Amino acid sequence: MDELILAVEECDYVNEVVCKPANVLELFEFPPLFDSINRTVFLIGLAAIIVLAVVYVTYRKPRLVPTKFQAAVEALVGFVKDEIAVGIIGPEGARYAPYLLSLFLFILVGNLFEVTPLINFPITSRMAIPGFLAFLTYVIFLVAGIRKQGFGYFKDIAWPPGVPVAMKPLVGIIELFSILFVRPFSLAVRLFANMVAGHVMLSILLASGVIFIGAVGEIGLRSTIGVAWLGMGLLIYVFEIIVSVLQAYIFTLLSAVYIQTSVNPEH
Repeated sequence: MDELILAVEECDYVNEVVCKPANVLELFEFPPLFDSINRTVFLIGLAAIIVLAVVYVTYRKPRLVPTKFQAAVEALVGFVKDEIAVGIIGPEGARYAPYLLSLFLFILVGNLFEVTPLINFPITSRMAIPGFLAFLTYVIFLVAGIRKQGFGYFKDIAWPPGVPVAMKPLVGIIELFSILFVRPFSLAVRLFANMVAGHVMLSILLASGVIFIGAVGEIGLRSTIGVAWLGMGLLIYVFEIIVSVLQAYIFTLLSAVYIQTSVNPEH
């Protein structure tokens, strides 16, 4: 929260209704913690450690009668495996379940950093993170397609079977461009854009509320505007928790769908 207040403390809250930083990038940039490790890199490592710790603690010595924590994690693992991996991809989806589970948990933790006190920064709001995760999915569904169909996989994309001959060139170009370029790009941008929008809105509303309320001695009753901004910020705070979970689910679900189209092209 200190970073949020610093980002807006020089705003003209006497004349401005909403107090916002002159440069929105201030909400995303942090000084390095060490010589070559900035806060984003540190949080990426922290997210990975949290995911490993949760899985390790759950399955290191599983109890016959599970604790609430173990039951919750097992339910989540079962959901990703049964409903997403196997449910979307089919019987072959079990081999992709570890990847999809790792993807879901990492994105979920990274998203929830947005609403974590003293962090307030979703690592998925940096395009490099969703871009890299989308690239991993891209490589996996291409490799899956080649393993399943050989290099005829690209032939079937460029010259799709079951399509009238006159339409095949146009449909082939559209499919080739969609599968090889649009899919990974849209997968990354969808997660990135949602987390950036939520982070900026939440940061500005909460910081504006704090600054206006703190300026009651200078602007009098106008400081009550801060109460409204703070209230809206708290509502957005709850909403962003839902968005964080939903975006992790959507990214994982679409990854499974893309893999499924490579493994089972007939569908």
